[in-house]
Amino acid sequence: MLRACFAPPWAVRIADEAPVSVMIMMHGEAAWIVPEEGRGAAAEPRLLRPGDLAVARGPAPYLVTGDRDTEPYAEIRPGQVCVPLNGAPEDHYTRFGTREWGQPGGPVRMLIGTYQMRGEITGRLLDALPPLLVLPTEVWDCPLTPFLAEEIGKDEPGQEVVLDRLLDLLLIAALRAWFSRPEAEAPAWYRALGDPVVGPVLRLLQDEPAHPWTVASLAARAGVSRAALARRFTGLVGEPPMTYLTGWRLALAADLLRDSDRTIAAIAREVGYGSAFALSSAFKRVYGVSPQEHRTKAA
Repeated sequence: MLRACFAPPWAVRIADEAPVSVMIMMHGEAAWIVPEEGRGAAAEPRLLRPGDLAVARGPAPYLVTGDRDTEPYAEIRPGQVCVPLNGAPEDHYTRFGTREWGQPGGPVRMLIGTYQMRGEITGRLLDALPPLLVLPTEVWDCPLTPFLAEEIGKDEPGQEVVLDRLLDLLLIAALRAWFSRPEAEAPAWYRALGDPVVGPVLRLLQDEPAHPWTVASLAARAGVSRAALARRFTGLVGEPPMTYLTGWRLALAADLLRDSDRTIAAIAREVGYGSAFALSSAFKRVYGVSPQEHRTKAA
């Protein structure tokens, strides 16, 4: 998470392959975000005015610039490496101060947060997003923005953790605001969370994947018949409850294999499989590789 400062003319090519980045225009003239790949209205250049928030979904590169005719002076590559372009000096854009980057004293200021890792669980949500979405200030009034702007300049113990959590909250609030808009296409399971019967069942499956759920036990918790739950769940989510549970368990297992050093047997128990063999069989059937092969590839 950082504050970027620019002085016109300015332009930066973002090629860091990050799964998702959040940008808030704070001060100065408006900026353009220009995706380089993709077709349709979702991939067209978008204007970001002061107060607007944008969410850019990678890994395709895009340009952030004050003027669409300005060639980029630098490129941000994986690992947040800044490479000068078009003969710009090495120090054209530099790090300075606390979590500040760009040109010291530049009148254009943006808050930028980037997620470097993509998991199977988050992918279920990110895949429903367009390559670029913008929430204009008229519909986006989040109290987290000024708080984040104040916190980003502090240099105190645990500050990175505070900023990470604020970024998470900001992204969640932005996605909720986006999916409530008529032009958004929220995934079926997201819309189903608002259903009085299916919503609580989805939360049970997501929060307690290791529980030995059956359609009958879920129906009892929901206060409806087994047939009614199966019919309503499938109609809203697009797949039966047990199929959804299997997919959720395996997605959790995939993330745990990548992000932790727990044994495959321990992960199997955590996501609801009785043994490492049972998890391996199901995992390979869906992902095409064994859990160990998935862990090695992710590493």
